[in-house]
Amino acid sequence: MKKLFSKNNIIKINLIALLLIFTFVGCSKDDNINEPQINESEVLLKYLEENGDFINTAAPTMITAEEIKTQLSVDPTKIHIIDLRPAADFANGHIEGAVNIELAKLRQHFQSINPASYTKIAIVCFSGQTASYAASLMRLLGYNNVFALKWGMASWHTDFKEAWTKKLSNARATQFVKDETPKGPAGPLPTINTGKKTAKEILEARVDALLAKGYTEATITPDEVFSKLNSLYIVNYWPKEQYLDPGHIPGAMQYTPKADLKSTTYLKTLPSNKTVVLYCYTGQTSSFLSAYLRLLGYDAKSILFGANAMIYDLMKAKDKGFTYWKDTECKDYDYKK
Repeated sequence: MKKLFSKNNIIKINLIALLLIFTFVGCSKDDNINEPQINESEVLLKYLEENGDFINTAAPTMITAEEIKTQLSVDPTKIHIIDLRPAADFANGHIEGAVNIELAKLRQHFQSINPASYTKIAIVCFSGQTASYAASLMRLLGYNNVFALKWGMASWHTDFKEAWTKKLSNARATQFVKDETPKGPAGPLPTINTGKKTAKEILEARVDALLAKGYTEATITPDEVFSKLNSLYIVNYWPKEQYLDPGHIPGAMQYTPKADLKSTTYLKTLPSNKTVVLYCYTGQTSSFLSAYLRLLGYDAKSILFGANAMIYDLMKAKDKGFTYWKDTECKDYDYKK
């Protein structure tokens, strides 16, 4: 009888086994190669522009102290006030009915309530800048009734107004220039890697990451900017008329609000390999914008207190549609301790 496991049969069995192994490994590699790779920033940008294009349509969404006061008088159940300040500052004085929430826990808070049951959700901080950053992220998540309190608690009562009055400055008035700097060439979007597959999942992961990091990373002071002008890509987010008169930070490039930061216009002229500095009149609009750009992966920073912290008197003298602090912004409404 012929042996079942003869030398020739053993060789054949080994060859078949090797063939099966190579076939399996080859298929596995092919499967990995064929798995579609997504460009997360492109996917996210497309989703945001197709779902309201908030930054280029509605932003900034702000609410005044007077509007909040009126709504509280008419029907306090229709407005939800979120105060992002530290607990000690909240305890020293806050708008009646406000809840104190840490920025990092903001999305969880929205998931714990029914946002649609409110006509407006107002986010509050010291000066309105952190609130603007937070409101922008919530709006981008699709909560379309979210607003930032304009001027922050400084507009609610004189006890809080130093958040603004101490920051008003003319220190850079003689350094602003009027010559135009052209925008940079178009390039790729930044690379982001959340590991998620759908646009909504990518958006949520990015929002969570930015909330966890806090607002400070998204800011820069005027002194920091002027100390390294040559290494920054500076965006003047004003109409061109104001860019030319009273002028702008040396080297700043003019981007027209709600027009120039679309995928179809000049968004991709922002560099993905250097810090993008944004400034507006107060730092609030640029905070809305920095949240959006940081979602897409840009190292975007808003100049704290905007032009109010650089050319305050010059804005008042020109008065061509500039937004600058006036003591009449402070309403002296009652607050709760």
